[in-house]
Order: sequence, then C-alpha cells, then structure tokens
Amino acid sequence: MSGLAEILISLGYKVSGSDVKTSNKTLKLEKMGAKIIPYHSEENIDNQDLVVYTAAINHNNPELQKARKLNIPTIDRATLLGMIMKKYNYRITVSGTHGKTTTTSMISTIMMESGLDPTVHIGAELESIGGTTRLGSNNYMVAEACEYQGSFLKFHPNMAVILNIEYDHADYFKNIEHVKEYFLKFSNRIPQDGYIVACVDDPNVSWLLDKLSCNKITFGIKSENALWSATNIKFDSDGTTTYTLLKNKKEITGIKLQVTGMHNVSNSLGAIAACNALGCSIASIKSALLKFTGVHQRFELKGVINNIRVFDDYAHHPSEIKATLKSAKNCNPSKIWCVFQPHTYSRAKYLLDEFATSFSDADVVIISDIYAARELDTGEIHSSMLVKKINSYGEKAIYISDFTEIAKYLHENASPGDIVVTMGAGNISKVGEIFLQSEGIKAVS
Repeated sequence: MSGLAEILISLGYKVSGSDVKTSNKTLKLEKMGAKIIPYHSEENIDNQDLVVYTAAINHNNPELQKARKLNIPTIDRATLLGMIMKKYNYRITVSGTHGKTTTTSMISTIMMESGLDPTVHIGAELESIGGTTRLGSNNYMVAEACEYQGSFLKFHPNMAVILNIEYDHADYFKNIEHVKEYFLKFSNRIPQDGYIVACVDDPNVSWLLDKLSCNKITFGIKSENALWSATNIKFDSDGTTTYTLLKNKKEITGIKLQVTGMHNVSNSLGAIAACNALGCSIASIKSALLKFTGVHQRFELKGVINNIRVFDDYAHHPSEIKATLKSAKNCNPSKIWCVFQPHTYSRAKYLLDEFATSFSDADVVIISDIYAARELDTGEIHSSMLVKKINSYGEKAIYISDFTEIAKYLHENASPGDIVVTMGAGNISKVGEIFLQSEGIKAVS
C-alpha cells in the first residue's frame, strides 16, 4: 500500500492515510508530503475523493464505514494498482504461488540496466530502488500480480509471467482446481498480441498454456520443451550460482547470480525470457543479473556471530520451505537450524501433511506459534500438531512459543559453521534479531 501511495504522490495526487504503527515506510511518505495519522478513526474521513483499503482491513473499520456513509468511493488495493497500471503502455505482471517478488525484482533490474526506465511495484524492499516502488516513465510498468481473492483479475497485462501454480490460500480457494480456474481467468485477460511467459516445469502451468491463444514464451530447467533453459548449474558455498544459458537448446552465454538455489535459476530464466522479448540484449541481461543481490527477506543474510550465519526468509508454503532449505544446504553448513512460524490457521490446517515433509534438509526444526494474520483461532490446529507430524518422519522438531526462549535455545545449541534460518510471513525475523543483538551484533535492516 505504501508503494502505491508513493506513486500517487509522484503523480501529483494529495495522499493521506492511517496506520497504528509508525515505520520507515510511513516516515518516508510523510517526507514526500503525505498526511499520516497514527490511528483509525471516522474523524480521518471528510472530503476525500477516494478511499483505498487492503485485504487486512475489517469491513467494520470506522474509516471505511464513514466513507461509505458519505458516499465516497471505496476500492481495494488491487483495484487501485490496476487503475494505475492502465496509464502505462507496456504492463508486465509476475504471477505464481512462489517467486513473484524475486522475479519481478530481477526483471526490474534488467529493464533499468537496459535503459527502459520502468515504474516498479514489488512486494518487498529492493535495495537498488530504495524500497518497494520506483517511478519511471509512462512507458513500462512491472508489478506482482497475486491470485489471492482474485486480486490479479483487476489487471490487464500485455505480458504475464507465470512461474508456478500450486494450492495455497486455503481460506479462499477450495482446492487446486479452483486456483487453476482463477489463473485461467487471469491469463485470458492477455490480449492476442500480448505474451505469456511460462515455466513449463510446472504441470499446472503447462495445462494453462494449452488453453491460451496469445503469444507464448516458455522457460524451464527440467522440461525438454522449454525455449529458455539452463545447464551446467553450479552452486558455490559463498551463495553464488553459475549456469550456461540455453535458447532452443543452443548455448547463449554463461550466467552468474549473486543468489543461490534452483528456484532462483528458474526465476532468472523467467526474467531473461521476459526481458529478451522486451528487447533487452543478452549483454544487459547478463550484467544486470550479476548486480542483483537479492530482495529483503528472501534468504537474506542478517548477520554472523561466532561463525554462525543467520538468514531470514519469507517462506510460508511447503514448496518455499523446501527451496529455502536447499539454498541453505548449498552454503555447506555443518548443521541447519530452521525456525519456522506457520502463517494463518487455514494454511497450517489444510497443508499440514505437506508442511511435515518439507523440512528434510534441516537438522533441527523449531516451530513457534501460528501467526494468525487475518484469521481467528478456532482451536482446530496448533503448532504442536505440526511438530508431532514432523517427528513422525524423524525426531528433529520441537515447539517453543517465546521468541526470546528460541534465541536462548539457539545460543545454547548452535555451533560455529552452522546456519540459522528464520522462516515465515509474520514476525519470526525477530528471533534472528534477538539472537544476534544479545551478543552485541546488530541485525542487518
């Protein structure tokens, strides 16, 4: 939401907003000219032309109710983003259950390196643009497009990158078929002369491609049918990755990434496929990817203490956990300590079996309480149930509720050469901060 506010301010709109917590984002908006109020109240609504809300806002919110009482138009965040994107000639979106933020960031980095001056809106902070948003020319806009609650149906992309399709958001989608139905609706919004850039390693994405008539560009590591692919993939213990880029099975060039993991090789192939179609040269693509150092909270190194590296990652889905732990393993640690905070009760309940088998690359798994987010605890699921399920495959998971106690446990048990990875979409990163700060080492912000 803060990124959209930045774009609107830059476009000349008068922006105000309310947030119960002061943060670097709200302070930045105030410096840009926004009026930020540190509480929610109907008094904050008077003569606004439009009120925008997020999915996290309850419909009983006093500001939302006051706006509707005054007949002030109210729209959700996705609708606003779709309206903003319509101002741009080339609209590039990145969708998928995982990898959206990293791939969008890679595409943005390549486009900037190529001089295309894109407007960018991503879901996490990217150092090269100083936050989550960059205002460029009116020609190109790149943004993530999330499937939750059908948000991406508010967009009209010329080019849609689709990375993968898996079951998630159990509080909204009934099953995988329901998810696929929404991705098909979204993909049908691409015009005939537009492009879908798709990972054909994913069977659900391949299913989708067969039903579309727009231009198709494919990429993948495993599929024999991918236009863009990679071979000679090597992961170094310093966290870098190298591979040979192929197009139509012909060697094009060597690529070096400053990020690790097979998922990031795939993400980079998606970025390469999209940007080459936009006219970016292979030389610019190669140079930009070499400069790309990752995104906030995506296997982000937060600090090192006693030769124990502490990483933080946004992983909150079984597939993401597997990918992140493989990234940790690529760094050749003595032992991997995974601190996981399940995100939402519905996801923990419906994907319990999948979660239980996703920690195979961790040596020890510490599970904290479930982060409720937008949901209420019905008592049907608890973190201890996940611990029990994990331990049915081997005794290595424990439940610790308190963050300080988790940090204490790590201090008492982790050794030099180990890696600690905090994982989740809630506030579990605080564990890493406590672990580092208690030894006088401040975490990277």
